[in-house]
Amino acid sequence: MKAPKQSRHGHLVGALAFVAGALSAGAAAPAYAVLGGQPMTAPQGASSTSTNAVARAAVASGASNASSTSAVNYTVRTTTLASGTVVNEYLSTEGVVFGIAWHGPRVPDLASLLGSYFPQYQEGLKAQRAARGGRGPVSVQGSGLVVDSGGHMGSFAGSAYLPQSLPAGVSASDIQ
Repeated sequence: MKAPKQSRHGHLVGALAFVAGALSAGAAAPAYAVLGGQPMTAPQGASSTSTNAVARAAVASGASNASSTSAVNYTVRTTTLASGTVVNEYLSTEGVVFGIAWHGPRVPDLASLLGSYFPQYQEGLKAQRAARGGRGPVSVQGSGLVVDSGGHMGSFAGSAYLPQSLPAGVSASDIQ
């Protein structure tokens, strides 16, 4: 018995199913930092540099002769993605990501970077776009999440951080 001939449509459907399967298998490959979670595992094609400990002076308030103590209270880990975009992760002494900054030719996958904070970002972005239109830099300022992003084709930069998780002596301007 002869197998029935497949129409062009049948070949197209089969090819599309194959491509969709290949894409979904590759979709799990990128792994980024998750704000409020663990640092990223460098995705395929990315390179990471060693962590750099950063010391900030914590100054006692209210004293006229304020003394300062120096302690390492966060580290910065830099990863260059295959796209050329550089992502800096800011980790607390417990190893939790409290801030992320990026710059390069492409905006990184913010859904992966922001993790469970991504819906909050989307809501803030939607409100901002409704208020002033769909173009221009993004600035989402919430009590639990701050995201600033902007740029133009080939040159983007931004940052995201959790205000409540900033270590003592660390300010928003330190996340760059």
